[in-house]
Amino acid sequence: MKNFNRRNFIKKSALGVVAASTLSVSCQDNLSKPSPGKYMGDFSDKPIDNIRAAFIGLGARGPGHLKNFATLDGTQVVALCDLFKDNVEIEHNRLKKYNSVSTDVRLYWGDENKWKVMLKEVKPDIVFISTNWKNHAPMVIQTMLDGAHAFCEVPLAISTQEMWDIVNTSEQTQKHCMMMENVNYGREELMYLNMCRQGVIGELLHAEAAYIHELRFQMFQEERGTGSWRTHHYAEGLGNLYPTHGLGPVAQYMNIAREEDNFKSIVSYSTPAIGRNKYSKVNFDSNHKWNKLNYSNGDLNTSIIKTHLGRTILVQWDETSPRPYTRHNLVQGSKGTLAGFPTRIALEGGFEGVLKDHHSWIEGDDLEFLYEKYDHPLYKRLNSKTKKSGHGGMDGIMMYRIVECLKNGQPLDQNVYEGCFWSAVTPLSAKSISEEGLPQQFPDFTRGMWKKTSPLEIIV
Repeated sequence: MKNFNRRNFIKKSALGVVAASTLSVSCQDNLSKPSPGKYMGDFSDKPIDNIRAAFIGLGARGPGHLKNFATLDGTQVVALCDLFKDNVEIEHNRLKKYNSVSTDVRLYWGDENKWKVMLKEVKPDIVFISTNWKNHAPMVIQTMLDGAHAFCEVPLAISTQEMWDIVNTSEQTQKHCMMMENVNYGREELMYLNMCRQGVIGELLHAEAAYIHELRFQMFQEERGTGSWRTHHYAEGLGNLYPTHGLGPVAQYMNIAREEDNFKSIVSYSTPAIGRNKYSKVNFDSNHKWNKLNYSNGDLNTSIIKTHLGRTILVQWDETSPRPYTRHNLVQGSKGTLAGFPTRIALEGGFEGVLKDHHSWIEGDDLEFLYEKYDHPLYKRLNSKTKKSGHGGMDGIMMYRIVECLKNGQPLDQNVYEGCFWSAVTPLSAKSISEEGLPQQFPDFTRGMWKKTSPLEIIV
């Protein structure tokens, strides 16, 4: 706290409140306006037999998406784009091993706006976007305006105004816009979804979601890579900067924005900002650019979401503190609890002779009974094909489902509104913090249509 500067604090706080109030008015304006097109909650487009895809961003996440897509039948890669020529050339050479159909591939690099040229010259069916966060909204919006479906890394956008712009563009153009929340396809997450749908833990009451992942080492990526741009968010951002990995799965357990319930309000607080400031001083010269930043966002953010049905969701974020990785992944029901990290379950009355009551966890080897009974059919169908695809197989299952839905003309597993609701935690948590923890209302990106949106089915 030695670097606390009252004048800067007041200035930042005042600016934050002004921006937040402006944002609130803008959100209300969007809500009062009629949709510019058709509601996209259950949207399905005509089937695409041969899916022509372009990729923007081939640094950290893009190469994995490229491989997982190109190795599926009925796919064709038509363009690759990145700021750096070597990234494009490396992935182009790898692509030759993945897919014999992808032979005439257009390559783009070296300019911030090359992706715009690519969209107009290549006219792909779909575009995968894996760039820095600030580029997500402009890229998905332009992708849809140029006639392609957009698939974007998390978060979908960083302001609620951008989220409204994405929703309006998707409805206007009738193009899919999916934030690719891969964690929704993890084994435990899929199994818990299946168990919640079957009523194993009764009526859902509460959930806990987190992204606790110590990533200070990324600061050594000074000129290229995730750390080169993400470090600035730690200095300039506020609140929960990365909410969706933990929040996406529990939101789908609760049927958020799908007929049953929806986010209503959020309160948020952050700890002091200690870790990044100290890490920078210890690991970099005093005149290094990282030591010219003031990492003002708290090391750990805790938010609580209240839903329309009165349920609560604890959401935490911490990419700085020295502690093991966790997403919490807990959902509490009237008859039991499903929890993660490690996977464990407590049920009223125990479970089929494994445990007699809910005062102990079912965990370890005893979970095999539960996996056998409740493993999601999608995991059973795809695990053998995707287990080496990344993040324990969830990346491959996600990509398989994207391609499957597009080829069959089915609704996607995650619609544009879910991506906006989950991502909205970032700007709303910032606004709550700037107003000393006051509750902030979630914009209803569906304009009330969530009550008519079909719940996500247990896909077989």
